[in-house]
Amino acid sequence: MQNKLLFILLFSSILILAQCKPENPLEKIQVSTNEKGELLINVSEAYIQKFKAEGFVHYSDFGAKGDGKSDDIDFIAAAHKFANEYNLSVKTDEGATYYIGGKNRTAVIMTDTDFGTAAFIIDDTEVQDRNASIFRVSSGQEPFKLEGISTLQRNQEKINASLSGTCLVTVTNSHVKHYIRYGSNQNNGSSQTDIFIVDKNGNVDMDAPIVWDFEQITNITALPIDEKILTITGGRFTTIANKAESKYNYHSRNIAIRRSNVIVDGLEHYVTGEGDHGAPYGGFINVSDCSYVTVQNTIFTGHKTYRTIGAAGSPVSMGTYDISIGRSLNESFVNCSQTNDIDDRTYWGLMGSNYCKNLVLDNCIFSRFDAHKGVANATIKNSTLGHMGINAIGSGTFTVENSTIRGGRFINLRSDYGSTWQGEFIIRDCIFVPSGGKTTSASLIGGSYSGQHDFGYTCYMPERITIENLQIDDSNHPEDYQGPVIFGDFNRQMTDDSYLEKFPYVKTREVILRNVTTSSGKDLRLCDNPYMFKDVKVHVE
Repeated sequence: MQNKLLFILLFSSILILAQCKPENPLEKIQVSTNEKGELLINVSEAYIQKFKAEGFVHYSDFGAKGDGKSDDIDFIAAAHKFANEYNLSVKTDEGATYYIGGKNRTAVIMTDTDFGTAAFIIDDTEVQDRNASIFRVSSGQEPFKLEGISTLQRNQEKINASLSGTCLVTVTNSHVKHYIRYGSNQNNGSSQTDIFIVDKNGNVDMDAPIVWDFEQITNITALPIDEKILTITGGRFTTIANKAESKYNYHSRNIAIRRSNVIVDGLEHYVTGEGDHGAPYGGFINVSDCSYVTVQNTIFTGHKTYRTIGAAGSPVSMGTYDISIGRSLNESFVNCSQTNDIDDRTYWGLMGSNYCKNLVLDNCIFSRFDAHKGVANATIKNSTLGHMGINAIGSGTFTVENSTIRGGRFINLRSDYGSTWQGEFIIRDCIFVPSGGKTTSASLIGGSYSGQHDFGYTCYMPERITIENLQIDDSNHPEDYQGPVIFGDFNRQMTDDSYLEKFPYVKTREVILRNVTTSSGKDLRLCDNPYMFKDVKVHVE
């Protein structure tokens, strides 16, 4: 009788455990595609409740093998699609290696994602759609058109709008062209555009002000800013480089961030398989149309430089990037580095940006900082920049402090966009190693401006340049070296008042020098061609 009772109790326990045991996810979660290639996901109610109780899903729950061979992109995308619907975070499987082939599929991230210790292999050797991102970090908010706003003024403090909350406003005037590029990559310019933040009452955030006068507006939209911070952590990504023809067919097989308030922490990106030709990349981390994005503790890799024929019919090196930032505000890169030697000229400069405001590098080791179509306010601090140095045009205040610059110039004002900066430079507690220590003559501010090309805007030099505690390592200089100069020779033909600028250049008003030293022992001079800067007031304090 006692044994029979024990048997009944044991059988009941086994039955209860069997009823409580989780079902095999692969039996109750189906991922497929329809005739249009769209993902179809079927999850049983029991598993929906299970995932909701746990608060997260794994890629393996949706069928990802993580063996480094099977293409897992559909299952990765399915996991994120389900997580987005139920507001669940996403985790990788420890030790997994996810292979991602060339299929046209993008995983949309709208919730916290922990890539953890997992590896991702992105194979770009055969890509269906080079413009399709691997991951896109998106907002659940929808943009909407603003009505009743027909003009805007530079530094305008308020717009006529009543909103539900803080919004990111993007404005365009397609009838005005800016950034009419000069040189081998010449073009007809881009439509006038700006991006700024307003609160619910229409007050503009003056830390990132409107930088253009808009006499007419052809499009103006607002996107509510997500208040909750979305975090993406970990992950080791390796791109097997494309083998496409070397021309301007940019590849965007990347993590595209299109949502405000995002932190990327601890990610690593590597590149392998680069040969004697290939198409350029538009940034593995590609940030656009958003604000408040921080990328920290992250490792990048510069891409090999390939050449093609430019718009002017002559050979050019193609820009190719591991970081690309466009039309964005308040973006920071903190404690980041790259795998390549920052002085290796076979690799293109790591980052490029357009239409940004309040861009920050802090404690970074990169081959280059670059602002193509303007940045409004930028800060580089506690950093080291390599062979391509600092290249920029824009407005506001550009601050470089406690940093080492190893480029050809301390700051190069991009001549293809008019060598323009409407504002001021502050250089403080820095070291300048011209051309990474190669034999050269040192100049601090470089650029070129003939005054004969219309860039679509008035071109300026910084109104005020303040240089404090700067060490210039010009020990490796040519025999005829007379000492470093503040300004490079922006226009060799402008040697007297007979030269006429069709589009006049607004020159620097004053330079303030405090404790500038040179390894050569030679004094800092104004310029090898002093006529152009004859009206600049230099104060040595």
